[in-house]
Amino acid sequence: MKKKTKPTLAEQADAHKLYELSVQCSESEVDFVEATYKEMRGKPARLLREDFCGTANVCCEWVKRHKKNHAIGVDLDKSVLEWGQENNLQKLSQSEQARIQLIEDDVLRVKTQQPDIISAMNFSYWLFKDRNTLKRYFQHVFESLQNDGIFFLDIYGGYDSFHEVEEEREVETPDGDITYIWEQAKFNPINHDLTCYIHFAFGDDSRLDQAFAYHWRLWTLPEIQDLLREVGFKVTVYWQGWDEDGEPDGEFYAAEEGDADAGWIAYISAEKIR
Repeated sequence: MKKKTKPTLAEQADAHKLYELSVQCSESEVDFVEATYKEMRGKPARLLREDFCGTANVCCEWVKRHKKNHAIGVDLDKSVLEWGQENNLQKLSQSEQARIQLIEDDVLRVKTQQPDIISAMNFSYWLFKDRNTLKRYFQHVFESLQNDGIFFLDIYGGYDSFHEVEEEREVETPDGDITYIWEQAKFNPINHDLTCYIHFAFGDDSRLDQAFAYHWRLWTLPEIQDLLREVGFKVTVYWQGWDEDGEPDGEFYAAEEGDADAGWIAYISAEKIR
């Protein structure tokens, strides 16, 4: 009889949980949009819509912040919404769960209650590769928001973003350290088509390759600002500061000039002005 082999760590891994541990920091995202909205509008936001919500981690974090907070999560992928329902929403109290609505729909056409905030983070809107489609999405967001609503996005760039590169970093997890690997596998300078992968490597030398694949257009910050302004938004860019060791400090401030770094991440706020 053939001896049964023990499953590798990669075979036992949950890719969505690894993503949340290594990529997404819902607490910092909510910290930023919550504080920025209140500073701009002089009142707290109460309804947030998370476009491309995936596992709805941000929705969950939002409703935990205040008993009057409500969230709507929109995503086309039924399986990832179900994962979020089973693994994230189920950890909330019944009252918190009741204040989240998950919708399987296309962000280009979804109809929801008008939120104070719409969030599209983790560069998710880059899947719209042509200008007309991305502008149509921004126009739909503009029309979906409350009259004083704010749209929040993030973006990355820098001269390394135009390269085919691979970067690694160690990530602590409850089951031990893993290696997170970000690969920019293919870039076309003619149309800015960009293919990226996330891989994970484990302590037993097993790997989870192409756990996530992204087929994007690498949009530049001026292009995004232009499109947002064309549909009627007032745009502000938030640049990341540096600590005493010359590392990004996680604090973002409104800026009109940034450093020409190899790699940077910025937030954008787009205010609906009527």
